[in-house]
Amino acid sequence: MKRNAMHALINWKSDPERKPMILKGARQVGKTWLMKEFGKNYYKNFVYFNFDEEDELKSIFETNKNPHRIIELLSLITGEKIMPEDTLIIFDEIQECPEALNTLKYFNEKANDYHVIAAGSLLGTLLAAPKSYPVGMINLLDIYPLTFDEFLAAVDPALYAYYESIRKEQQIEEIFHHRLLESYHNYLIIGGMPECVASWIKYKDPARISQIQHELITVYENDFSKHNGKVNNGRILMVFRSIVAQLAKPNEKFMYGAVREGGRARDFEEAIEWLVSAGMLNRVYNISKPEHPLSAFDKQEQFKLFVFDTGLLKHMAGIDNRAILLKKDYQFKGPLIENYVLQQLRGQFEVEPRYFSDKNSRIDFVLQYGTEIIPVEVKGGENKSAPSFKKYIAESCHKHALRFSERSYRQDVDIINVPLYLAGKTKQFL
Repeated sequence: MKRNAMHALINWKSDPERKPMILKGARQVGKTWLMKEFGKNYYKNFVYFNFDEEDELKSIFETNKNPHRIIELLSLITGEKIMPEDTLIIFDEIQECPEALNTLKYFNEKANDYHVIAAGSLLGTLLAAPKSYPVGMINLLDIYPLTFDEFLAAVDPALYAYYESIRKEQQIEEIFHHRLLESYHNYLIIGGMPECVASWIKYKDPARISQIQHELITVYENDFSKHNGKVNNGRILMVFRSIVAQLAKPNEKFMYGAVREGGRARDFEEAIEWLVSAGMLNRVYNISKPEHPLSAFDKQEQFKLFVFDTGLLKHMAGIDNRAILLKKDYQFKGPLIENYVLQQLRGQFEVEPRYFSDKNSRIDFVLQYGTEIIPVEVKGGENKSAPSFKKYIAESCHKHALRFSERSYRQDVDIINVPLYLAGKTKQFL
């Protein structure tokens, strides 16, 4: 599968200031595959070590701090010489060996000619505690489920070639518009988890997709009891299972009382932080005003939580495939489409998206592009902008305003309409 993160790894390889690389992301988003594929295609050789499967590896790092000695011992284990520059060293499930994680700083300081890359399940929760890893001594790369463009490249390469050719203000022919909308609807059902996408390519069986999604959610919920440190795993589970109900509310704002009657911030703050750090949930803060810089106006107590993969959220909400494919209006359509848009926007801009809501206006997302602030409206169908959004745009002085919908690309007086399937190209269209 084509993964956009490969470009970042290629740039890392050629960077003279390169440090050991850690891939962060939820379990099963394709980190191991990506590391091996990178080693296979861009190095003469790669060596792979899994700390979860090979317990004896841990003793090497527990008794040695010298990276050159560690390389010698690893070479003996693999039976081949590990060469600087030419061999990619892969450490998987590195969270199982804190000493190995800490050793990365010595590779950076004393053996930077060796290329080291690492990943692990729930690693984000470990990295959220600075004392647990070598701060400033590593590079970090977030890995997400497949975005829509990656999904399209995997399931329909010919249509992806057309998608790639689309430029700003380009008229999209109706036949391609409908084909891309159809693929977008399929993506809402299948999502971006690599196992789901691979299954769809091989079997084209929705029942298999649903089964895989069910199993993934079960695996994640079982994970909540591992590596959670002092955080109560029961509360983590309660927060995770409340997301559908939270997003189904009219304002979608996270309410502690919706997790448990009488619930307070102090009861569930740590559980939310754990889920966000683990890459399971994406948090979007409300802002007091949509101005640069967005982070200065965060309302820390007001936020929405979205699931990291839209297909998993669709499964959790129990939405029937027919509702999506027949383009019906159905309960939970708005939150599902917002979840999709957020999944495509993440990583495009240096500043994470926010939202804005007060008694007069509701803006689904607010983007920061350089010093420019861009209000965004998300519509599930072809319907036009809500009167409150139009009124806000008319009264504000934003250079750009975006509406994502199922309509084709068009420039209205104050608003650019971007088809939902082009959300991944948002930055290119500004």
